Amino acid sequence: MKNMLFATALAAASFLALPAAHADNTSGFFINGNVGQSNFDKHGYDDTDTGYGANIGYRWALAPNFLLGVEGGYANIGSFDARTGNGALGKAELKGWNVGANAHFNLTDNWYLSGRAGWFRGDMRGGYFSGTTPVYVNDTSNKWYAGAGFGYDFSNNVSVGLNYDYYKANKGGLTLNPSLVSVSAEYRF
Repeated sequence: MKNMLFATALAAASFLALPAAHADNTSGFFINGNVGQSNFDKHGYDDTDTGYGANIGYRWALAPNFLLGVEGGYANIGSFDARTGNGALGKAELKGWNVGANAHFNLTDNWYLSGRAGWFRGDMRGGYFSGTTPVYVNDTSNKWYAGAGFGYDFSNNVSVGLNYDYYKANKGGLTLNPSLVSVSAEYRF
């Protein structure tokens, strides 16, 4: 019985010591990926799909709990069906490359807030109605993206988070501005 109590106490002490093991953030490279649900409701479309993305970048430690960096990556926001009665439009699709800045701010040793914004070169496809005539667009847009999130740092190297990202793309009269709510994982080295 004493051994079991000792083992339980040792396990509890080890668990309570885990957050303290993450002492500070340091500058370095990172790679992350995210997957979640995208949503688009505009120009005759009203649908959700699975979206995903991946980034690689570098962050500089500007303070013990604040890092600022650059990132580049790829995002496939998904494809969206037209609303009922607008089937002549076909599917809208958006995917592309991004380059931007990101920030990582630790509220505690483990919990963090994050933000990101930058340039999004989106390959877009879809349609809209000009009066009663459908107009189709298959082009590239150069606009922006922005996002925010929060999460948990398991160590100086590994974290998971929940994010909200917004992508802006328009060309030839078609505007695609989907959002993506996703879970992410990041590895820092």
